[in-house]
Amino acid sequence: MIKGLALTPPVVGRISIGKLITQGDKRLPDKDDEFTVTTQVQTRDGWIPHPVDQQLRKSPGAKLRSIPVRLLFDDPDLNLRARYTLFDRGTGRPLCVGDGQTCRRATAGGIKDAACPAPANCPLGAQGNCKPYGRLHVLIGQDDEVGTFVFRTTGFNSIRTLATRLRYLHALSGGLLSALPLELRLRGKSTTMSHRTPIYYVDLTIAAGTATDHAVAAAKQFWEARAVSGFDQKALDEAARAGLALGEFEDLEDEGTSVVEEFYPVDLDAPASDDSIRQDAAGVSQGSECPGKSRPTLSHKLRRRAAQLLPPSGDSRREPVQATG
Repeated sequence: MIKGLALTPPVVGRISIGKLITQGDKRLPDKDDEFTVTTQVQTRDGWIPHPVDQQLRKSPGAKLRSIPVRLLFDDPDLNLRARYTLFDRGTGRPLCVGDGQTCRRATAGGIKDAACPAPANCPLGAQGNCKPYGRLHVLIGQDDEVGTFVFRTTGFNSIRTLATRLRYLHALSGGLLSALPLELRLRGKSTTMSHRTPIYYVDLTIAAGTATDHAVAAAKQFWEARAVSGFDQKALDEAARAGLALGEFEDLEDEGTSVVEEFYPVDLDAPASDDSIRQDAAGVSQGSECPGKSRPTLSHKLRRRAAQLLPPSGDSRREPVQATG
């Protein structure tokens, strides 16, 4: 086996709640109020829809706001992978990946382990380019028992909700997550941070129309029937856990470029250039160090925020501030 190559769950499609739009010479993310299921093939017009997308819609053109799914693993942390992540915008390579306690960082001397105080308290992360990054792998349909559709997000609302649901469902089902009939749901809310405009995030629940106790009973029967047939769920979880541990980072460069474009767009709140970020990350020589320039002052942040909100000179229009879920 190739050393340093993480073996991640096979992906046959994508689930998103937004798309990329072109404004001037930039491609920027634009949030949506429905799910879109696509293939992994992208053209100039965007990602090509997956055939299952139309199958899931109640009628042609109807909004897709719920998706029946199952999970591939019983372990919640294998189904949802969430970490603070800083990408190199130019190459799509991960530079630093951490969980709020420890991180792995690409440095001039190779991959180093370091303390991870979370972006707000890390000089490197405080430059605005380190975000929570989550990937939820789910099964749609029965055509491929290990081929997953991946939902990627940098939204705290989706990551926190999904992580909580997974742990609760794992507990109440006796650890039989892979056998539960589940459903991805799109939810909306508004906050003062979103200027009272709705923001959308993803939730995971028991399939609609199924009582929780009935779902758990059905999951137990399904799990036991698979075990009798020779299906070894525990071995599958262990194989996935071992495969993920093989690599320094889970994301490859070809995937990272599309992730950077969609979730890490250039904005006015990022005070440092990509070159300085790469130099700061590569300059670490000790695992406990957290490099970077001094954090921007409050006045600096306010000036940048004001510049972002106000229209350019000669333009009376005001662009809405995008909110993520």
